Amino acid sequence: MTQTTTDSRTDLLGLTRDQLQAELQAFGEKPFRAKQLWHWIYHQGETDFGRMTTLAKPLRERMAEHYRVGRPILAREQKSADGTAKWLVRFEDGNEAETVHIPEEDRGAVCISTQVGCTLTCRFCHTGTQLLVRNLSAGEIVGQFMTARDACGEWPTPNDGSRKLTNIVVMGMGEPLFNYEAVRDAMLIAMDSEGLGISRRRITLSTSGVVPMMRRYGEEVNTDLAISLHAVTDDLRDELMPINKKYPLDELLRACRDYPGASNARRITFEYLLLKGINDSEADARELARRLKDLPAKVNLLPFNSWPGCGYEPSSAHTMKKFSNLLNDLGLSAPIRSPRGRDIMAACGQLKSESQREPKSRQRARLEAGIVDDSHAS
Repeated sequence: MTQTTTDSRTDLLGLTRDQLQAELQAFGEKPFRAKQLWHWIYHQGETDFGRMTTLAKPLRERMAEHYRVGRPILAREQKSADGTAKWLVRFEDGNEAETVHIPEEDRGAVCISTQVGCTLTCRFCHTGTQLLVRNLSAGEIVGQFMTARDACGEWPTPNDGSRKLTNIVVMGMGEPLFNYEAVRDAMLIAMDSEGLGISRRRITLSTSGVVPMMRRYGEEVNTDLAISLHAVTDDLRDELMPINKKYPLDELLRACRDYPGASNARRITFEYLLLKGINDSEADARELARRLKDLPAKVNLLPFNSWPGCGYEPSSAHTMKKFSNLLNDLGLSAPIRSPRGRDIMAACGQLKSESQREPKSRQRARLEAGIVDDSHAS
């Protein structure tokens, strides 16, 4: 195991505009400095104060002594035959998460993680077999997108329609609404027009249905919303997704109806993983249509991405097509999504890192000593 000393300087990445302004005021600088720094960090992608040339040289030197602009380290990259890239990103404490780039001909989505591990233990999800290690900070969340920009050479922020990275999907490791404040701040930074400049309509947050936080997220952030549904009865959803025991289907769908901004122009996406003999019958399709009939909804039908020891099989192509056609006939848009990155375990539900939850006593001792665990170094 290699251990490295932590950097004690304050990290500016992940601070909101107001927080950045307050930090600089406490540092003795005027508010307009926050705007200059914001431009360098989020529009130019700069991490070196020495190259922030709109700041006077003495200020740059003084800031470099007290501050830093962090970035997750791209520890490993895997490329799929279909062009999908999976990046293992490492944070300052040695913990890791996975981020996925899904390129299309005229655009590209970055699937970002919000936790190291997950608390949900959904039966069909490989990520759920990894215990929650910790929440990610706002800087670590938005930093994944910025690391993707680094990898694609996409700085400064393009404004001419040439972007390769156009969308963010908050669908990686973890339940984002269990890490609400950090996710909110990261998304507000991503949407800022003077920084990363990602339109709220190009950001989709996927939740398993943390009902109390859904309205708040809609009021404070209001990106597009996706619901990880996968079952149309409480009994089955209780089995597949234990969170349903706390927030059952009727309560979840009521929260969807109340989601601010939901409309025919901005429909809520319901993700439905088709499992052979489990949730793929004609009766399931009809019940799904019935439950969603008064919602501005579309359904993404997902082939199951198998992983060792999962115990489930994907529905056949014929069954999936039949399910999709019936939903279409019943008035629901229900395309079958082609899985991307299956060969590198980068598809939905397949993400997992090697980070492990360590005993609190050892974690305390390590932090007090000012060291991080770099045992996963490539």
